[in-house]
Amino acid sequence: ILRAARETGFMAVTGLPGDTLAPATRRRLLAIFDLPDAAKRAMCRRTFVPENANLYRGWFPLQEGFPTYKEGTDLGPDLVRPMRHDPTDPLTEATPLPREADLPGWRAAAAGYYRAMEATGAALMRALARGLGLPETAFAGAFADGISTMRFIRYPVRDPATLDPALRVGDGYMLGAAHVDSGFVTLLAQDGVAGLELEARSGEWIGVPPTEGTLVVNFGKLLERWTGGRVRATRH
Repeated sequence: ILRAARETGFMAVTGLPGDTLAPATRRRLLAIFDLPDAAKRAMCRRTFVPENANLYRGWFPLQEGFPTYKEGTDLGPDLVRPMRHDPTDPLTEATPLPREADLPGWRAAAAGYYRAMEATGAALMRALARGLGLPETAFAGAFADGISTMRFIRYPVRDPATLDPALRVGDGYMLGAAHVDSGFVTLLAQDGVAGLELEARSGEWIGVPPTEGTLVVNFGKLLERWTGGRVRATRH
């Protein structure tokens, strides 16, 4: 795992227990995108709906005129455990959630998925610690009662005829601009749809095989800094 983090910058994880990565689980969770606009607006961040209180968690709508074209929502740890809100820290604010009546059972399903990803992330951090020659619990204290974000995200199909020619890439077009993630590790569930590309250490862009039941792991900038560059953030 450390070799993947140091040399390749990403890895794929398979074999998670249960139905965490099953297509049926994904369909149930992504039903949030079928909510009416009014329900999504109620969950929007203050940036998009000024009368809403939440700054960091919550819904972000589609925005025209940007290289990255996406919509979705960010959920915090209050989904699975009580959390005290610090008014000076948006990372501790309550997550705006859909009403139970609108999506029966959705909150419980989302909480189960959050716990599974949190456990997987903790296992990866233990493995990285061993690879670095540290006690496997070296990172554990920093992640106790952590503030990880779970994101449900959708990149809708765009009409290529309306796009800036600069966004065209080969036979397709760009939906997400190249970047590295800011945190420690990103666990990205694959859904069988191609498109994700990662930059190899050689500078070559490599397409990630979209294998069902797989998590792609991107290593983040903060982990790169914490390890003095022994782990490299993944540009994707």
